[in-house]
Amino acid sequence: MTTGNLAFLFPGQGSQVVGMGHQLYDSSPAARQVFDRIDEALGRSLTQIMFDGPEDVLQKTINAQPAIMAVSLASLKALEENLGTTLSPSFLAGHSLGEYTALPIAGALDIENTARLVQERGRLMQIACDQRPGTMAAILGMDESVVLDIAQKTGTYVSNINTAEQIVISGDESGVLKAMELAIAGGAKKAISLKVGGAFHSGLMEPARQGLEDAVSKLPFSNPQIPIVANCTGEPLSTADSIRSELVGQITQCVQWRRSIEYMIDADVTRFVELGPGKALAGMVKRINKDVPVVSVGDLDSIQTFTLS
Repeated sequence: MTTGNLAFLFPGQGSQVVGMGHQLYDSSPAARQVFDRIDEALGRSLTQIMFDGPEDVLQKTINAQPAIMAVSLASLKALEENLGTTLSPSFLAGHSLGEYTALPIAGALDIENTARLVQERGRLMQIACDQRPGTMAAILGMDESVVLDIAQKTGTYVSNINTAEQIVISGDESGVLKAMELAIAGGAKKAISLKVGGAFHSGLMEPARQGLEDAVSKLPFSNPQIPIVANCTGEPLSTADSIRSELVGQITQCVQWRRSIEYMIDADVTRFVELGPGKALAGMVKRINKDVPVVSVGDLDSIQTFTLS
């Protein structure tokens, strides 16, 4: 079904929780097929880690990233199964890892290759975190230009511009702590340290870049059938080469989430559907533009109550 005013959003790392997707696996043959395909592609039972934990194992980047992707893809398939139709949105967008989830939906890469690429991305990022330890913090209620200035002064990076009110910085621990102090002194409402394993979307991820570029170059990407709005630019990707460049670039560059959502709204998107665990992206959309409806779909209840009207 063509739903031209609809856009799909896919969450990133941090939305994982033990037990996610289990209900979908038990109740939806279409979702079960997604989980089984990903397990087979990875040559291991990722679903067992997702459904049963333990939590510390699921939290590992190499597990969390493909697990979140799996739940997002399974949620869409279960939703379409319940509706009895295939949905065709006008845009796709994913926050960091979520950009990879968009690939098979767009027809740019199959599920199996996407799962293996996401697992490799997680492995490479963990290596980078071990080699160049870092952290992240959310700065709330401060203008983007002021945060950029603070980052420059402290040797940190602006990693996510999520909304006008929420900007995430990253870097080594001492630099981030100094940036948080300057932000509070400069009038920020809050500066919140994030529980993350590294300084994602920053120069500290550079050790992962070359390995990811090698992995991406070997895969058979196709031009996307649905435009994917890029993290790095907030504008749509329409070719296989632009997707390759984006996937490699976004590992060290800022996620322009606010710009991505505003682009889609300006392009006449009138409804967003977040697919996967959690509701973080829906919350961001509401803060970017409270007048555009957004719904989160990631479990059986949300699927059964979903309507296209």
